Amino acid sequence: MIFTDTHTHLYAEEFKDDREASVNKAIEHGVSRMFLPNIDCSSIQPMLDLVWQFRDNCFPMMGLHPCSVDENFEVQLFQIQKWFKKRSFYAVGEIGLDYYWSLDFKEQQIMAFKKQLQWAINLNLPVVLHSRNSIDEMIAIIQQMQHPKLRGIFHCFSGNEEQAKQIVSLGFYLGIGGVITYKNSGLDKAIENIPLENLVLETDSPYLPPVPYRGKRNESAYIIEIAKKLSEIKNVPLENVATITTENSKKIFGI
Repeated sequence: MIFTDTHTHLYAEEFKDDREASVNKAIEHGVSRMFLPNIDCSSIQPMLDLVWQFRDNCFPMMGLHPCSVDENFEVQLFQIQKWFKKRSFYAVGEIGLDYYWSLDFKEQQIMAFKKQLQWAINLNLPVVLHSRNSIDEMIAIIQQMQHPKLRGIFHCFSGNEEQAKQIVSLGFYLGIGGVITYKNSGLDKAIENIPLENLVLETDSPYLPPVPYRGKRNESAYIIEIAKKLSEIKNVPLENVATITTENSKKIFGI
């Protein structure tokens, strides 16, 4: 079985002592495809260093995370945009809106989000979206900007069934991570009627570890626990989950 982790921050500081071992562990567990979202200008080089080391397994994205948006966001966007002329990336990400931590730069987040959506359209690349406490507004913006080339993943989906249906109707996929294994998350009910053909797997490591690893650092190798839970919810063999979600990732990222 081949598993695909569509969202993992393996270049993060949390892996500084065992980064290579963590990637190799994931590969040994069948997670041979790992997609790395960028955060801001400071994360670009660590991400690309890891991609260079594991060229057959780690694939980079490029974008500005909403939590890195401040009054000087245009300076970072200018630097980040230049990277699309230097090398290939597989998505514009991680981008979006985050209204959980602070609303201080809400307008700047919206401007940065729309600008990066336009990059994706111009470059014909998928987007990987961060939507914490902002799903409805992000759906509305995508509807406003709707374009045949605008596609991608709502990363770490944790919304309700109606939101899930809206996202799928727009041609986007739902990124399913460790939250699906949490007892009272309600995510199992939200995606109960969403076909596997509209879902992808992710860990968001080092964050949001699945049961039984809650409280520990998350790793790409743990995607098997997410896949097992999805297999249980959908009442299909684990191999089906691996095959269908990996095929979905190939359609999204083109590799």
